[in-house]
Amino acid sequence: MIRSALQRFQASGALGQLVRYCIAGSISAGLYSAVYLSLAGWVFPAERAVLAVPFAFTVAIVAGFLLHSRWSFAGHGTRSSNGTQQGKFLIVHSAGFGLNLAFTWVLTAGLGAPIWTPLIPIVLITPIVTFLLQRQWVFA
Repeated sequence: MIRSALQRFQASGALGQLVRYCIAGSISAGLYSAVYLSLAGWVFPAERAVLAVPFAFTVAIVAGFLLHSRWSFAGHGTRSSNGTQQGKFLIVHSAGFGLNLAFTWVLTAGLGAPIWTPLIPIVLITPIVTFLLQRQWVFA
């Protein structure tokens, strides 16, 4: 049963997409982390680290859209030139943005954790949520 599920997963092209998504996501996460840590460490006080999230997220979402639409999900589904797909991408990543804000606010302002701690759930949880939504809705 598990073997047949894995074979269907691989045959659908999802395995290659997942690998490309992880690579592209790592690049986006690196950009996010660099911007976030720079601003949270030197511009904003630690208890206001959440203010760095919009800037970091903007950089990461632009890079992410270019990488994911042209590489991660290349050849999967359809592409829209009327802005529908870009709108869906923005909606999916708005959910990711909300998760990132929540993780950052709860961990830094709420619990007083170091500014780097929100990066753990941001890198581990948010990408899984956005991958599933992008594959099933944005690039379907």
